[in-house]
Amino acid sequence: MIPTFFGVSLLIFLILNLAPGRPGTQGSADLGDSARGETTQESYRIFREQFHLDAPVLFNTRFALGRDEVLADLRIAAGATRSTSAERIAAQERLEDYGQFGVPHLVACLDDEDEKVRDAAAYFLRMTATRPLVDPFNASPSEALRRKNREIDRENAGLRELRYAFDAPETKKREVAQAWKRWYSKHSARFEHGFWDKARILFFETRFAHYWKNLVRLDFGVSLVNREPVVRTLVSKLKYSLSLSVGSLLFAYLIAVPLGVFSAVRRGTRADRALTTGLFMLYSMPSFFVATLLLYTFSLGANFPPFRLFPTGGWHSATHADMTTLGRIGDVLWHIVLPLACMTYGSLAALSRYMRAGLLDVLQADFIRTARAKGLSERMVIGKHALRNGLLPIITLLAGLLPAVLGGSVIVEFIFGIPGMGLWIVDSIYQRDYNVIMAVQLFSTVLVLFGLLFTDLAYALVDPRIRF
Repeated sequence: MIPTFFGVSLLIFLILNLAPGRPGTQGSADLGDSARGETTQESYRIFREQFHLDAPVLFNTRFALGRDEVLADLRIAAGATRSTSAERIAAQERLEDYGQFGVPHLVACLDDEDEKVRDAAAYFLRMTATRPLVDPFNASPSEALRRKNREIDRENAGLRELRYAFDAPETKKREVAQAWKRWYSKHSARFEHGFWDKARILFFETRFAHYWKNLVRLDFGVSLVNREPVVRTLVSKLKYSLSLSVGSLLFAYLIAVPLGVFSAVRRGTRADRALTTGLFMLYSMPSFFVATLLLYTFSLGANFPPFRLFPTGGWHSATHADMTTLGRIGDVLWHIVLPLACMTYGSLAALSRYMRAGLLDVLQADFIRTARAKGLSERMVIGKHALRNGLLPIITLLAGLLPAVLGGSVIVEFIFGIPGMGLWIVDSIYQRDYNVIMAVQLFSTVLVLFGLLFTDLAYALVDPRIRF
């Protein structure tokens, strides 16, 4: 289970991070554009660093960065070569993402013949040469850590002052460039990496390594959209999806198993054919149509007063807070009757057909004929001997059905106005909220793995031929 979980997390992480675009993408603008604003630029840089979006996805080879690569990006970002707005924005992001690895090459580019390249090098040095604080979110830092971070903060503040406007006099530009060179000659050892440093950078200074470092501590991070802890929001959404999905799963099995048994026992009869036809008709009806039909027929907005039995949507009434505990439970149950019905009917056909097929195979076995030859009643033969063995196919289905507990139903939740997991994950996909998507998918992975384990254990409970 552990290597499988790791492999699934790696696959999901790669799909998310290698997809085009990324969250919080900055708007199109040229270097030095005052409309863009330094505050916005700095906020976007901090946002990327906070969520490690500036790091490579799986392997970090930036220690091997060459001057030609940096120079090419500088020319594009500065507009020294013909390029589109999208290409300039991409070059700007790459230069910012290079971070400390691009500093030596940016300093070297301060002597470039092209004035635009020199100006761009000075511009990006002010952002990439700064050092990150050590453990900045520590709630109770030691005095040594405080001193270290104060020292880093003072150095970063001094580096941010090494700046000039693009239309500044040449003497001012040379003065700033010389200041950058003096600073680099003093701290050049910081940008030299030995063999073990490179090995550490290659594997551990990546997005995936940072994510798993937090995952080992059961920290799923915060939402990239609203900055709320992902687990807290997930737990708040889980109660809706659990109530609907577990309830629908329970009702589906309670209804489908007897229907499958009845259909197997009455195989080939009119009742079997009628039941099969009815179940497949239900199966063919889309959930959005059934949900709308139920609301139109049985909700408080129905045209026929005798059928106005259930609310039109929501999880509870407006007066829910003033009710007793039993009253609140009844109010919630009253609201979820229609959503439960809508989520249950689609599973009946498949589950009952699996139950029917499994039981038909068992009814032809030798031990069933032996039981009948002993004079046991048909009820005893079916209920005690055949049913347990016929349950194996639908027990196998549990492993695949359990993730639906977490995923919820997007259509049903939308139509009935229920703020569950389904709507949350879809909104997160549109907003590219990586941490939310990863958390939901990893919880689904855990449910699948435990579903497989539960299925294996359940085999031994229903079939006496199987042992642990």
